[in-house]
Amino acid sequence: MTSAERGRLLRRGRSLARFALVWLTASLALVGMDDLLVGFAMPEWWQPLVCGLLLSLLTAVVWPQVLRVALPLALFTLGIGSFLLLGAGAVAAFAAVPGVEINGLRTGFLVVVGVSAVSGVVSSLLAIDEDEVFFRRARRRSRRCPDLEADVPPGLIFLQVDGLGYDVVRRAVRDGDMPTLARWLAEDSHALVRWQTDWSSQTGASVCGILHGSNHDILGFRWYEKDRDHVMACAHPRDAAEIERRHSTGRGLLAGDGASHGNLFTGDAPHVSLTMSAVSVLLPKGLRRRRADRVGAGYYAYFANPVNALRTLGSALVDVGRELSAAARQRRAGVVPRVPRGGLYPLARPGTTVISRDVVVSAVLEDMLNGRPVVYADFLGYDEVAHHSGIERFDTLAVLRGIDQQIGRLHRAARLGPRRYHLVVLSDHGQTQGWAFAHRFGESLEELVGRLCGGPGPEVAGSGPVATRLRERVSGKRRIEHRPREDERHEVARVAPGVVVVVSGHVGMVSFTEHAGRVSLETIEAEYPDLLPALVDHPGVGFVLVRSEADGPVVLGRDGVHRLATGEVLGADPLAEYGPHAPDLIRRVDGFPHCADLMINSRWDPETGEASPFEIHVGSHGGLGGEQERGFLIYPRGFEPPGELVGAESLHRLFRLWLTKLGHPEPGVE
Repeated sequence: MTSAERGRLLRRGRSLARFALVWLTASLALVGMDDLLVGFAMPEWWQPLVCGLLLSLLTAVVWPQVLRVALPLALFTLGIGSFLLLGAGAVAAFAAVPGVEINGLRTGFLVVVGVSAVSGVVSSLLAIDEDEVFFRRARRRSRRCPDLEADVPPGLIFLQVDGLGYDVVRRAVRDGDMPTLARWLAEDSHALVRWQTDWSSQTGASVCGILHGSNHDILGFRWYEKDRDHVMACAHPRDAAEIERRHSTGRGLLAGDGASHGNLFTGDAPHVSLTMSAVSVLLPKGLRRRRADRVGAGYYAYFANPVNALRTLGSALVDVGRELSAAARQRRAGVVPRVPRGGLYPLARPGTTVISRDVVVSAVLEDMLNGRPVVYADFLGYDEVAHHSGIERFDTLAVLRGIDQQIGRLHRAARLGPRRYHLVVLSDHGQTQGWAFAHRFGESLEELVGRLCGGPGPEVAGSGPVATRLRERVSGKRRIEHRPREDERHEVARVAPGVVVVVSGHVGMVSFTEHAGRVSLETIEAEYPDLLPALVDHPGVGFVLVRSEADGPVVLGRDGVHRLATGEVLGADPLAEYGPHAPDLIRRVDGFPHCADLMINSRWDPETGEASPFEIHVGSHGGLGGEQERGFLIYPRGFEPPGELVGAESLHRLFRLWLTKLGHPEPGVE
């Protein structure tokens, strides 16, 4: 970018005018606060001007330095703590102005909040470019970075819209819900393609495969490891760090001065924020030494401007109202499927739809200004709302429109950095909608398996033929008694003696802990004669993977068996409706060291496009069947065409190829 182009974007020469406007706005706001607040008085005409100047200097100069120490207070109070500190500073500063009365911290807090609110409103009404203010501040912070050479290769910004499937994005582009992406495609600057997820169609497997080139032995968003009696959870910081330790070679996609924001894993990036595997208090020492940035770096860049904190807090409160309204509308209209959306969820939702989004955008902008070669950032909001509302309900699409707006903002901001940037937009998986398994059939998968294995559970619901056959099998066969020993102590709860069930969206995993290693079909039939017949006959189960002593890995369905070792099918192929890649994807998982004894995939109905997840969600993912397994990729037309993309690891290879062709060296290769 030329200096002239950057100058036009930053509008040089307006610094004094901008400062004067901020000063005047703060002064007028203080006049209003003088009239409204008891315990705050400025009797002389000149006092608002002086106090406005002091408050502007306090906000612009002193506060960013204080925040370096007080970041945790801002972080864990979503910015409210920053106003308490600023209020204390305002009390001290105003007390030095002769004749000004300000009565305590409460009054100082209200003054700072009021002035920040007025400043934010005035900025919006006068269409002051918020990015411009941020860019100038970030540019000052980045002056310590070395200047880049004129022939530096373009950078790549990967923006992941979590959970947005290929089919949904096509309709959103068509219907005007994603105008930024629609414009790219209409102008033919970018192309849209579909990619096939792994059997584990969820963020943990996808992002690890994309960033590290391997998602080996990642069975779900959570899974049980029998040798450790431990449930691995991608969303737990310690487990996320362990997953990354197992897959990192130090040469991830983001190694070499890259950045990771809002992700589960770092991809070996030295610059991270809001990244689960990099939570410093839980990181192994070896990984912790490699981190150049604090986990809260993105928060610092964002909350350094108190107006940002106030805007985020206000937007979060508005989002709480939207959630309550949307849930009430669904209840009144009798919309199905739906799930309960009360409790703490309305308060937790803004964490992904507003707070994480705003902080991630701020962090990516700073990366651009620092000339980072590659950035990978995740927008979580759509996935979160689709889980609770549905994949294309009106409030879910509203969140999608907000994400598209931020993508457009980043696209325009890409011209401001010291190098050119290309933007790539993708998803880690899609979502398939349907009634939750427990709501549809009256018991959860854990309860069903526990009951069939001798644990406590409700009677089989319903009077149809499947329920009748299930009761006949239970009453007509003698089971081996499994009793827990009195001295047994386990980290993971059992649904029945010696039986652990873990669910991850549309996949359920059953492990029999009394046996080491993989338990065979023949052993399961001998010890739990009711289990497999009932599972494959269940209307909510699509297929079951189990290892046979005689035939190797087999996939069992209601009307047939698929022997994966030979490809032989007996009866109706249980995988016929799950696409041509299903046998290979399932065969790969069967070879994972921690593959469960039984891997259960929910039943997908091709006529309705619905499936019943094993978690209490409306839109869900994690297995095969429908839109959950179809991710999307939007990339610049001039890039190498991707061809057929199967599995997240294929995306890693493609992205590494793009970086190489742009002129970026492969990490660790001289």
